[in-house]
Amino acid sequence: MPAQILIVDDDPAQRRLLEAAAIALGLEVVALPDGRAALERLAAPDGGRFDLMILDLVLPELDGIGVLERLPRTRRTLPVIAQVAQGGIDQAASAIRAGATDFLVKPASPERIEVSIRNALRLGALEKELARSRRASGDMLTFDDLVATSPAMARVIQLGLRAAGSPMPILLEGESGTGKERIARAIHGSGDRKSKPFVAVSCGMLAPGLLDATLFGLQTGPSARQPGKLQQAQGGTLFLDGISDLPLDIQTRLLRALQEGEIEPVGAKRPIRIDIRLIAATDRDLIARVKQGLFREDLYYRLNVFPIRVPPLRDRREDIPDLVQQFAARFAGEEGKRSLRGVAPGALDLLTSHPWPGNVRQLENAVFRAVALADGPMLTPADFPQMASRLDPVASAPVAIETDAVIHFDRPRLSDPPPTALAPRPDATIVAVDAGGDVRPLVDIESEMIRLALDRYRGRMATVARKLGIGRSTLYRKLKELGIAETGEKSGAGKIAAE
Repeated sequence: MPAQILIVDDDPAQRRLLEAAAIALGLEVVALPDGRAALERLAAPDGGRFDLMILDLVLPELDGIGVLERLPRTRRTLPVIAQVAQGGIDQAASAIRAGATDFLVKPASPERIEVSIRNALRLGALEKELARSRRASGDMLTFDDLVATSPAMARVIQLGLRAAGSPMPILLEGESGTGKERIARAIHGSGDRKSKPFVAVSCGMLAPGLLDATLFGLQTGPSARQPGKLQQAQGGTLFLDGISDLPLDIQTRLLRALQEGEIEPVGAKRPIRIDIRLIAATDRDLIARVKQGLFREDLYYRLNVFPIRVPPLRDRREDIPDLVQQFAARFAGEEGKRSLRGVAPGALDLLTSHPWPGNVRQLENAVFRAVALADGPMLTPADFPQMASRLDPVASAPVAIETDAVIHFDRPRLSDPPPTALAPRPDATIVAVDAGGDVRPLVDIESEMIRLALDRYRGRMATVARKLGIGRSTLYRKLKELGIAETGEKSGAGKIAAE
């Protein structure tokens, strides 16, 4: 799905200029003439679909700064590019303080607009992945946070949405590492119990005695009045991962808890009422376990009211590009690797061809390792040595998956500026002594250095400030003091700065 941009400008000619630049990048555009209309559009039910807003600061009724100040009330988070007139550096600084990501000085060229859009979308993608990670840890994950490009996974999402609106138990079946817990969290986050606790228990990781106390609690002994997980999940969701590993005596107690709606902790004088939504997960065939006498048949039918089978990654290869994009963007943000921009074609071919016996968990770990060790701006096959060395020639036969040549962290997957844009230039030197043999004034050298940085990094203000070793507010102040923003030069640095 292409990125969607909201353009807010009362000048029809400027709106057309911005629309043309965005459409040329394959983006979808909604253009509005005033700030109040923009806030209403963002507050609408589908207002979360916008990935970027380009906002003029001079608007009728409600100006751009007012829009930025009221934006949090819409509960929408998106990068904003502010537009200012020539000489409006003070306005731009105010917009940055109010939450804007970048600014454009009108009239901006299509090239400068393209650079700002790319940078803002990439930053927005990184921030979205970090927010998605925070939602997952805070029990607020929804189905919008899951990747479901493939028909197999789309079916899982469809069933999950239906299950979220019902109190009945759910059984998630599928191989280890397919993401069953994330689906359980999405079901919880999409239902009417989302404001209550989500409590997860891994049944196969605990000894039987400890598992009993963990689930049902203790009311006696050195751990007196220790509530169990069923009590902790009161009103919310209890997720039992590896339900097939439950010992038979604990299966009996769990069955009674589900049937009677109450539990009896060890040492308790009376039963305790519980109200939970149970989601169980297994990577084994429970029917086979029932036939072997290892799992209670009555508990199986109690759990199997709403079964959902989660496909292995090899059966949903269409999801791999989006999963890689999601994981790489999140890890790049967490590891502070802001220079990492995407995944090269060869690496994507390698990842989509791999059999992934460990499923999504293995893919996530592979991407994390690659991001942590990457040195360049793109992940390449060399960053996945284990995948390349263990690739099964049969399992890795070409698959009919349409992917872009390159994955980028912004949406859509736009092509990056050509490498020569940042390549060393023959004139990338600053002369310290003038023709008469005198040392040049420091202000002239400083001005030339800033112009060189603006040209070399194509006007990306955050990068320019970081490379110069100064803050962005300091950079904006120097642009104004040195008159760079007001210059009419058409050299590379002057043109970018003026725009």
